Parts: sequence; structure tokens; C-alpha cells
Amino acid sequence: RMSRHAKKLRDHDINPCLAETDATTKCMDDNNYNKDLCSDYFLKYKNCRKFWHGIMMQRKRNGVKPEMPSAEERKKILESMG
Repeated sequence: RMSRHAKKLRDHDINPCLAETDATTKCMDDNNYNKDLCSDYFLKYKNCRKFWHGIMMQRKRNGVKPEMPSAEERKKILESMG
């Protein structure tokens, strides 16, 4: 059984970097946990977190709720950026 915290991390509306998380985990599994072989995945994950954290802080400053856009809303934000 997953903890509430683990469930939240698996929720697309809460975790905007789920795909990056899964790709990093798979890379680590496939490469016997050799971090050096997965540095691209870690970088993509880090960039994803940084990007959405910035969006979240901007929304917080502007009083927009929820602070983290839903999965659907995030898709539109990314599409609007090209």
C-alpha cells in the first residue's frame, strides 16, 4: 500500500515532472544505479522542477489558486510556449 505522500507524487495534477521522474528511475534501474549514465535524465528532471517551481511562485505572488496548475492547464502553458 502506498503512503499518502507517495500517492501525491504519483498524481499528475500535483507532480508536473512525473514523466521525468519515471524516466530517471528507469534509467537508474537499467544501468545498475550508475548515476553517471543517467545524468541527462537528472538534468531534465532538475530543469522540469525549476521551470514549474518558477510558475508556481509567480502564481503565488499573483494570488492564483491552485498555485500548481493542473495537468490540463500545464499542457496548455507548454503548448503556448511552443
